[in-house]
Amino acid sequence: MYYNDLLKTIKNDDLYNFNYLLKYYLKLEDNYINNKKKIPLFKIFKIKKALIKSRKTPLQYIIGNVNFYGYTFKVNKNVLIPRFETEELIENTLKLLNKKDISILDIGTGSGCIGITLKKELPLSKVTIVDISKKALKVAKKNSKGLNIEIKKSNIFSNVKDKYDLIISNPPYISYEEKIMDIVKNNEPHIALYAKNNGLYFYEEILKNCYKFINEEFIIAFEIGYKQKNAIIKIANKYLKNIKIICKKDIQGKDRMIFIMNKKN
Repeated sequence: MYYNDLLKTIKNDDLYNFNYLLKYYLKLEDNYINNKKKIPLFKIFKIKKALIKSRKTPLQYIIGNVNFYGYTFKVNKNVLIPRFETEELIENTLKLLNKKDISILDIGTGSGCIGITLKKELPLSKVTIVDISKKALKVAKKNSKGLNIEIKKSNIFSNVKDKYDLIISNPPYISYEEKIMDIVKNNEPHIALYAKNNGLYFYEEILKNCYKFINEEFIIAFEIGYKQKNAIIKIANKYLKNIKIICKKDIQGKDRMIFIMNKKN
């Protein structure tokens, strides 16, 4: 069967997932589909089986990996699926750094995508990634293979001893009362999604205790919920003095990143 013939059998609602799976199983480049190339029947069977599953399960969990910041990361139901907003967090963090040999702490690392990507982009950096979930850390360990990265089980700072130039985190920030898409709610780990105090719990815990773990010159980088900017700025000013705060919007124009750093004289 050819692509155009197979396409006729696909519902419009399934079209994005179909093309994604087709490229994955046929090992095609992102924007290339050969309409004249015959697709083997066993590949069609795999694609259609995965397509049915994808109506209730995220594609990334079905194929077992995701492309993030140009790198491939293994993912499963024990870790949050890395998203575009987190790529923007990394991109904007890199722009703020004035040196490449820094010490980095990634809190709530999940798949390890933030800390591992920063290590790959800044090979001279010293990176520590922590998470409270043993199952998540197993995934992060696989993703960090071949890299000199310290991996620790830690409830925020509970197993952290050093000081860092950069503390970065995409913590759970969804309020328990907030409605989210069923495919997210029913598949991704709630420990990585929800937080107490209207989603602000982890920001406050990090900012309340971070002074023990930051160097004199520091950056604290957060991904945030798009309605949380003012609340997090208030928390930062409550616990830290003589700081500069920068808020960045994502590609959709929503407040999505906050950077807190020491003011330089």
